[in-house]
Formats: sequence, C-alpha cells, structure tokens
Amino acid sequence: MISLMIALLALQASRTPAAQDTTGGRPCLVQVDSVGRYRETTSAAGDKITNGGGGVLAHCMGTGTTISADSFAHYSALGRLDLVGRVQIRDTAMSLDSRLASYYLREGRLEAHNNVVAVNRRNGSVLRGPNLRYLRAVAGVRDTVETYATQRPTVEYRQADSTGASLEPYIIVADRMRFKGDDRMWAGGKVTIDRSDFASRSDSMMLDQTQGIGVLVGHPSVEGKGSTTAGETAKGYRLVGTRIELALAERDVRQVKALGNGKATGADWTLTADTIDLRIANRMLQQTFAWGDSQRPHAISTLYTIQSDSMAIDSPDEVLTETRSFGKAFSTAKRDSATSVAQTDWITGDTLTARFVQALDSTAARAHTRLRQIVSVGSARALTHHPDKSDTTHAQSAINYSRGHQIDVTMLPDRIDRVIVAGTADGVHLEPRPVVADSTKRAQADSTRPRSAVP
Repeated sequence: MISLMIALLALQASRTPAAQDTTGGRPCLVQVDSVGRYRETTSAAGDKITNGGGGVLAHCMGTGTTISADSFAHYSALGRLDLVGRVQIRDTAMSLDSRLASYYLREGRLEAHNNVVAVNRRNGSVLRGPNLRYLRAVAGVRDTVETYATQRPTVEYRQADSTGASLEPYIIVADRMRFKGDDRMWAGGKVTIDRSDFASRSDSMMLDQTQGIGVLVGHPSVEGKGSTTAGETAKGYRLVGTRIELALAERDVRQVKALGNGKATGADWTLTADTIDLRIANRMLQQTFAWGDSQRPHAISTLYTIQSDSMAIDSPDEVLTETRSFGKAFSTAKRDSATSVAQTDWITGDTLTARFVQALDSTAARAHTRLRQIVSVGSARALTHHPDKSDTTHAQSAINYSRGHQIDVTMLPDRIDRVIVAGTADGVHLEPRPVVADSTKRAQADSTRPRSAVP
C-alpha cells in the first residue's frame, strides 16, 4: 500500500484546525490511502503533477469522508484533483457517484460529470443528471453548501413526517437547478413537479423550506389529484394564474394561491377570479377563497352560477357543503321543463349563502351534491318558477318575483319547495293561464252534451 499526502503542502498555509466532517467550513485535505500505479512528474516551472491508476482509495484528513476512483491526477499549481472512472465520494452531507469528477481544493468546489447520482444523506433526496457542481461550506468562502445542476436533471425531493418516517417524494425535473443547504431550491426551464396527489408546471420555481413557501411563475399550473381511497373516484382540482404561491408544512403542500387571472377547475365547478386561495389537508381540497376587482369571483357548474366581490367555498375532503358570497352577490339556477324551455331562477343580495347536501346518482360512480338551500340577505330579490304539483307534465309554471331584506329559498331534488321573504317584503306572483282545449275537443264535448226538448 502506498500512502501519499496530496494537496497537504498546497494547503498547509491555511492552518485551519481539524474538523470532524467536511461540512464544518474546512477545506478537504486529501490523503491517498492506496493506489495501484503511481507516478510523479515536475514541469519546467517546478509545478508538480501526480498521477495514479489501477484503483485509488483516499479520504479527507481528520474526517470520515472517503473517495474512490479508477484513477486520479493532481495538479499542485491549479490546486485541482481529477478523479476518473467509477468515482464514489461519501461525505456526511452527500453521497456522490459519477464517471468523472474534479475537485478544486482551495475553493472547496466539486464538479462531477457523466451519470451523476447525488444523495443528500440528511433527508434522502436524490439528484440524477449529466452534471453537478457542489460547493462545500468553507470558512471565509461560503457558509452554506450550494449545489448546481444543468441539462435537465431529475430530483427525488424527499421529506420525513413528524415520526421521522420517509414520505413519498416529489419528482422535480427542470432544465437547471440550484440548491442552498438542505432547504432552499430554485429551478428554471420547463419545471415539472409530480407526486401521486400533486402536479405542477411552470417556467420557474422556488422552494424555501425555512420559510415554508414556494413560488411558481411563467404560465404556472397546479393540479391536485384528489383522494386515492379504494373504491372511490378521485375528484381533485386544477389551478392556473399569473403567479402561484405554495404554503408548505413539513414539505407537504397545505395552501395553493393563484395571483392574477386565477382559474380553478374542480370535478363539478369552475371558478375564476383575480385571486384564488385553495386550502389543502390530508392531500385533499378543504376550502376555497376568491376575491378580485378587475375579475370578480365567478363560479359556474352544470346547473348553478354565483358571482360576487368575494367568495368562500367549504368542501371538506372535497365534498361541497356551503358557499358564501359577499358584495353584489348574484346566483342563477337552471332546470329543464317538459316544454323543452330551460327555466332559470335567480337570486341576488348583499350576501348569498348556498348550502348543499349529498345525493346519490344511480348513474354515477360516486355521490354528488345538490343545492338544498340558498339565503340572500340585504336588498334581497329573487325570481323563481313553481310548477303545479298536480300537473305531471310540468308544461307550465307559476312565476314569483319577491323583494325583501332576506329571502330564504329551500330546494327539493327537482323543484323549489318554498320561498320565505322577511323584512319589508313585496313582489308579484303570476299563475299560468289555464290550457284551453282545441276546437275538435270542444266539438266532441258539445256532441255529447244533453239537449232539452223543443215544444
């Protein structure tokens, strides 16, 4: 076994005290422990060049960091160590494999190329790509580890729960990435983030675990894939906007907010607004807030619409239960009639509260919700249609227009049950005109009518 001291003379002047690992801000003093072949040459300028091959094992002095490769070359004038072929570096902070690596000893900079696999040994995150630049923490140079990767690397961004168990990773792909420490990350160029319950697309992305925030810009979109419970169809949502912000807790997404031109699409509705704020728990949408001036919140479903200055939607575990709309609120409800003429009811007021109840559709794979009650408060007005219960054809309906301080409309599955108006109330109620039989039916009726005898 040949034992050499490479780079010791080049770095002797630093007089840095020994450290326990390579993350303490001390340059790595590389000592080669074994090498198959060894050669040392000196240039005309007196610069020493050291080469080794046939398998090389080394370590950073005074630390547990190990280095191995098929061969190496050390250039004293440059302060550079090249590692070639099956490079493996094991640090307390990082585990790295590649085909080629260059370590700049004075700067604490490592550049790896060709089939790079880097593992963050503290949180288990894994980076794979064609290249990597790793800047160690070095006293007087930088206080935090930094990592750069280009040419579209892939990262398994892992996290652990409160018990320390590893959770499902986010798979992040981008044209270029930068990491600072274990908790801050930037990515640019067709950024994609995927997990079984979550996906996002954007031109650029930033994640900061120290602050618990993330930002997506450049045509950003976020998709929540909903519940994965066996036997149920996932609902989920999709959100787009000019800028999307994420709130994170233990690296789990808890809030998604679209700022500017927000559009959220769910299984049963579509919502547009200047700002849309989604609250997430248990990997499912729980609550939605929306507001805006240039683009007021506007929610649309198959049968209902709601528009107002601001809006709150409750959907615990992605089941719609209630919506609250504030400021010039207006809602419509559409029902088909037997006359093939769509009847549209509407209600408006300062505030609107709509409550929903679950209803099982025999033709659907999952339960859906239907409107059960809607209450308008403040300058309330409503136009409603009321079919005759005895008329099974529902050919015509009574029309009711009401005004008051508060209007409470209760719904049955296929029609309005009742309308209650409170406060100073007035309105108009119009009954449908009776259906008149045609001339043939009248003639048949006249022919069967008894006639009196003429004297």
